[in-house]
Amino acid sequence: MRHRSWAEPWKIKVVEPIRMTTRAERERHIREAGFNTFLIKSEDVYIDLLTDSGTSAMSDRQWAGMMMGDEAYAGSRNYYNLERSVREIYGYEELIPTHQGRGAEHLLSKLLIKPGDHVPGNMYFTTTRLHQELAGGTFHDVIIDEAHDPASEHPFKGNVDLKKLDALVQQVGADKVPYICVAVTVNLAGGQPVSLANLRAVAEYCRPRGIKVMLDATRAVENSWFIQQREPEMRDRTVAEILRMTCDLTDGATMSGKKDSLVNIGGWLGLRDSAIAAKAQNLVVVYEGLHTYGGLAGRDLEAMAIGIRESVEEEYIRSRIGQVYYLGERLQEAGVPIVTPIGGHAVFLDAAAMLPHIPRDQFPAQALAAALYVESGVRAMERGAVSAGRDPVTGENRYPKLELVRLTIPRRVYTQAHMDVVTESVISLFEDRKLVHGLRFAYEPEYLRFFQARFEPVGAPVVLESGAHAGASVDRHFVLNS
Repeated sequence: MRHRSWAEPWKIKVVEPIRMTTRAERERHIREAGFNTFLIKSEDVYIDLLTDSGTSAMSDRQWAGMMMGDEAYAGSRNYYNLERSVREIYGYEELIPTHQGRGAEHLLSKLLIKPGDHVPGNMYFTTTRLHQELAGGTFHDVIIDEAHDPASEHPFKGNVDLKKLDALVQQVGADKVPYICVAVTVNLAGGQPVSLANLRAVAEYCRPRGIKVMLDATRAVENSWFIQQREPEMRDRTVAEILRMTCDLTDGATMSGKKDSLVNIGGWLGLRDSAIAAKAQNLVVVYEGLHTYGGLAGRDLEAMAIGIRESVEEEYIRSRIGQVYYLGERLQEAGVPIVTPIGGHAVFLDAAAMLPHIPRDQFPAQALAAALYVESGVRAMERGAVSAGRDPVTGENRYPKLELVRLTIPRRVYTQAHMDVVTESVISLFEDRKLVHGLRFAYEPEYLRFFQARFEPVGAPVVLESGAHAGASVDRHFVLNS
C-alpha cells in the first residue's frame, strides 16, 4: 500500500498576517533587545517559536464558550464547568484556579514547604525551583543520568532515578521531604517523557514514607501520548485513559493551562486532600483572587474547560506531536545536533555541540538564539546557563550539562510550510556557525534573569563578506557591537 501523507485535523478559519523584516531591521532589533529574544517586539518576529505557553490557537468551540462567560465575582458557572472537566479528565476532586501555572506553584510551595526542607524533582524548572527556594526549600535533581546526555536515545529520559531519591531521603530524612515534584514531560531535558512504570515506582516508594507525589501536569497529555507509543502494555489505551492513570498515582498537580489546555491564560492546582485544599482556597484569595475565579475572567475559565477536553482527542495530539517530529527529523537529516529522542513540544538545538568555540561563560545558547533571529526572523529561546541562574549560596553561575536552544511549536498555529522555513533557517545558520560570537551580561536581574537580562558581544564583531556563502547577496552579521 502506498504511504499516505497526514494533514492537520482542523481547518483555518481566521488568519493573522505576519511580515518578514529585513536583515538590517533585525540587526537593529537584536541590539535594541540586548541580544535577548524575550525583549524583541512580537511585531518584529516572523515565526515565533519562543514558547508554547499561551500561544495556542483556540478552537471555534472555545471561542463560542468565551461568549458564555459568567463574569460574576463569586460562584461563576464557568468555574463549575472547569471543575467538572478537571475531575473527569485529570481526576482531582479539589480544584483551585490560578492565573497561570506559576500561581499554582507559588501556592503549593507556601502550603507544603518549610524552611530547611528538601524538594526532589526530575530536573529543575525555572519558576518551580524559584518558588521552592523562596519558601525556604532546597531543590535536588533526581532525574536519571541519561537526561543530561543530549545524544542518549533512552525512551523515557524524564524518569526519576529511585537510587538518587533514596539517597536524598536517607541523607536528610523523610520528614524533611514534603513532596517530590515529577514533571511530565521534562521541559529542560528536551521535552522528555516519564514512563507510567517509573511514576508507579515513585509512588510506591514515597507513600509509605509520608512523601507526597505532586505532578507538574503542564504537558501531561503529551506525556501520555509517549507512554501510549513507547510502553507496549499501553498501546491499546487511549491518551485520555493514560492521562487519568498517570494522575491517579499522584496526590496533586500544578497545571499551566497555557500549554496542553490550549488557552492563552490560566492554570490550576488540583489536590486530593480536602484539608490542604481548604488552606489553598484561603491562600488563593490573598494572591490570585476568589477561589472560584483565581485571577481569571469567567470566559477564560470556560475556554480552559473546553480546551481540556479537546486536548485528549487522539487525532489532535497525534498531529501536535507529529509537527514537532517533522521539524526535528528534517534537522537530524541535515546533521544539526539536537536533543534525542525528539520531545513533545519543541525541538532542542544542542548549542554546546553547535558552537564549541564559545566557552560556557559566554553563553553559547543565548548567542545562538540571537543569531538565529538575525539570520531568519525566527525567535527561539535559550535553555542553558542563563536559564539556570546563579547558585543562591555561592552566587556563581550554574552550568547545567545541557546548553540548548528551544524551538517551541505553538499548538494549532503554524503549518508545515512554516516548519520548512525554520528548517532551512537553522541549517543555514549551522553552516555558518563559526561566525557566532559569545555574549556577556550588560544587565542581570535578581530573579529569573533569562526573561529580562541584556547582553553585549564579547570581542569584535565578525562579518561574512558578500558572496562568501552560497546564495549570499549582502553582508551577514551574526553578532554586532552594542
